[in-house]
Amino acid sequence: MGEHQNTASTMAAGATVGVVGAGTMGIGVAQCFAEAGHPVVLVDPVPEALGAGPARLRAGIRMAHLLRRRDGLRAPAGAARPEDRVTWSADLADLAPALFVVECAREKESLKEEILRRLDEVCGPDTVFASCTSCIPITRLGSFTGRPDRVIGTHFMNPAPLKDAVEVVRAPKTSDHTLELTTAVLAGIGKRPLVVRDAPGFVTNRVLMLTLNEAATVLGEGTADAGTVDRIFQDCFGHPMGPLRTADLIGLDTVLDSLEVLREHTGDERFRPCDLLARLVAEGRTGRKAGGGFYPYAQHQRVERGEIRHG
Repeated sequence: MGEHQNTASTMAAGATVGVVGAGTMGIGVAQCFAEAGHPVVLVDPVPEALGAGPARLRAGIRMAHLLRRRDGLRAPAGAARPEDRVTWSADLADLAPALFVVECAREKESLKEEILRRLDEVCGPDTVFASCTSCIPITRLGSFTGRPDRVIGTHFMNPAPLKDAVEVVRAPKTSDHTLELTTAVLAGIGKRPLVVRDAPGFVTNRVLMLTLNEAATVLGEGTADAGTVDRIFQDCFGHPMGPLRTADLIGLDTVLDSLEVLREHTGDERFRPCDLLARLVAEGRTGRKAGGGFYPYAQHQRVERGEIRHG
């Protein structure tokens, strides 16, 4: 136990953290660690994503600062110029010094397999691999490595810097040490870990993706328009954001990928993406990030009366 506590203390003191993927979640997760004082190495092999990453990170930091100040909250400790703590790279080998790596690649099992196998080669034997997968079972991801005991799920919610809780997924082979380290690391960056057992979609997306898909089905069948669908969930159930705006915030391509993963791993046809959702993704209307999904969005409009805090 003493060794485990020392490792957790080292992480809390500001050990290097790796992040794979410069998409919305990867940049948000990198921001969380950088604001808490950790040096972060963020890797993405796609030149366009890597090139746009620093500006998107700075925008995320500014937005989080404004929202926290609006709500009377202080910036995280050590948050002065967190962007200076992030190093950008196209090479997974640059994650060799990291003690904790968060994988935030697209929800494609073959892609995650490729990344995890490579990380297993370049990272030290004590490094923990935490996947931000939406739906793929952690047992499956752990099987791609020689260290399934050090693989765990850390399902951050979007937008990661503004969400207090993280769904932590423990697979049967995940060790006590890995769980203790992960919960300590998350607590150290101001997140509340909620631990669940491994299963396709875990708790959040096993329930949420059905809701989003059915909301899109109702819209496609003409039962109600998008605004009314969402308003019913807000006014009748007290949800801060309706399911269609939530889907737009997540990204309709991510919702589609998640549904396909759930359908594959459960064999349940309820997860078959509805026609409207599939059509919008095929048209490139993937939500807020694309300027339109179930709703239109001005490209410059990243926050609408603070509702980006939910979803």
